[in-house]
Amino acid sequence: MSDVSARTEPVQINPPDSEVADIEVLPEQMVFRVEGLNVYYGDFRAVRDVTIDVRQREITAFIGPSGCGKTTVLRCFNRMNDLVEIARVEGTISYHGVDLYEPAVDPVEVRRRIGMVFQKPNPFPKSIYENVSFGPKVAGMKDNMDDMVERALTRAALWDEVKDRLKSSAMGLSGGQQQRLCIARTIAVEPEVVLMDEPCSALDPIATARIEDLMQELKNDYTIIIVTHNMQQAARVSDRTAFFTAEVNPESDTRTGILVEFDRTETMFSNPADERTENYVTGRFG
Repeated sequence: MSDVSARTEPVQINPPDSEVADIEVLPEQMVFRVEGLNVYYGDFRAVRDVTIDVRQREITAFIGPSGCGKTTVLRCFNRMNDLVEIARVEGTISYHGVDLYEPAVDPVEVRRRIGMVFQKPNPFPKSIYENVSFGPKVAGMKDNMDDMVERALTRAALWDEVKDRLKSSAMGLSGGQQQRLCIARTIAVEPEVVLMDEPCSALDPIATARIEDLMQELKNDYTIIIVTHNMQQAARVSDRTAFFTAEVNPESDTRTGILVEFDRTETMFSNPADERTENYVTGRFG
């Protein structure tokens, strides 16, 4: 993948006839700026007033108890919530200065540029090769497909394990291998950002360690946002951490997620500013 920060031409996330301005990616700038984000499912507000910045080529972790809106917020970054009929997003999510929810922005292009790896490995019931080549083919990418597949599998630390059986079914891989294949499939279309929704929750400790090592390697080329219930994992892999919690409505027993605190990871785990954060990271609640 070419170095995004080295590009001199504008990067477009909008259709050619769109009125949304082109954007130029500069080194060391914010990739996302989230301001006043609210997410509704019908009349129910699932997430309230989230404001956060995500920096280029860092790993940002979202932590917090179940039901606090971590995954809901994550899915806003590549407009996956658009696929939920009753979902509605308010506030602003800017990607290099462009509001991702502007009507002229193409959500398909957003999802190509901002890829996602899900909680459970979900390879297609196809060969290993076809899993990786599927996205580039759909996107009409013109590079040599064999080279592209090898490059993606190498970056996902899987090439040496599968190079002699690329035509074999992806369903025959172990769980950890399947998750790395899904990472390879995501980066094959050359995104800038990779979203990861609890990518290790279905894996054993050895496979988890390999995915964590892989994340550290990938952040040289990609901006990564990870949702995790594993606080030790957040402490090990992330540069910055956001702690979410949930406010419970005593009348309806519904839970609305709120962002409590966001800071550098070492600060969040050693000297958090909010007592709720300290209680969570020390295991006093959650």
